[in-house]
Amino acid sequence: MKNKKHLVRDIIIFSIAIIAYIAAWIISWIPVKERFTLDIIEDNEASVRAVVISDLHSCYYGKNQKTLLNMIDEEEPDIILMPGDIFDDKLKDDNTKMTLEYLVKKYPCYYVTGNHEYWSGRPDEMKAYLRGIGVHVLEGECESVEINGCTLDICGINDPDGMPMSKWREELDNAYNSSDASHPRILLSHRPELVSEYENYDFDLILVGHAHSGQFRIPFINRGVFAPNQGFFAKYVNGEYKLNSGSIMIVSRGLGRESTPLPRYFNNPEILVLDLK
Repeated sequence: MKNKKHLVRDIIIFSIAIIAYIAAWIISWIPVKERFTLDIIEDNEASVRAVVISDLHSCYYGKNQKTLLNMIDEEEPDIILMPGDIFDDKLKDDNTKMTLEYLVKKYPCYYVTGNHEYWSGRPDEMKAYLRGIGVHVLEGECESVEINGCTLDICGINDPDGMPMSKWREELDNAYNSSDASHPRILLSHRPELVSEYENYDFDLILVGHAHSGQFRIPFINRGVFAPNQGFFAKYVNGEYKLNSGSIMIVSRGLGRESTPLPRYFNNPEILVLDLK
């Protein structure tokens, strides 16, 4: 009789644990917004709202991608910034194309490659498609854009998976040197772990993704379990970091869901909403 009671107790505990795990996983599937206010514009009366979309990996966000697109439209952004892995190397391009074909008709969109575009074996095809619909594809260059009376320099570099590091450094150098020190300078790059490279320059803002916030998040502290190219309990996975150069680097948790074999856990996919002032 005693063994039977222990068995019932163990079954109840196990069932509760399974239910709690599934509930946490379902909650972690819901996309959220994370907001930052950044003082990088000298004119105190000027302001720009940017939405950052990273690591979409062509994942599904409702019929016609409306869950994601409605989240973005609600913010009424002035510009969309995309630091890589918008496409995936395994999932079809459909959801990415649906998303960008909608956004580019409403907002200026800027993009750089991530590693998965190169892993697909089709990076040139993807970049040609983006340029064809009006997305600004940056490859070691900088473009000035005037928004609300403020001129921003949007710089961008390809992911280093597509080239030797010497070529990647050359792209980074070219992007910086083609910017104007009198404008707020924003760098789009995919990799957060290359901080020592970024610190050779004084970009005002660096936007990256790639880390997926460590995939499994440890509740109540800002640490993920494992991030690509950084390993276990990585340093640069989520949120705002002040670099030694004075630059602000913001790491997006990204939007990848079904593209990743391991589920997100305590780690909601996100878009970033940046108010630049």
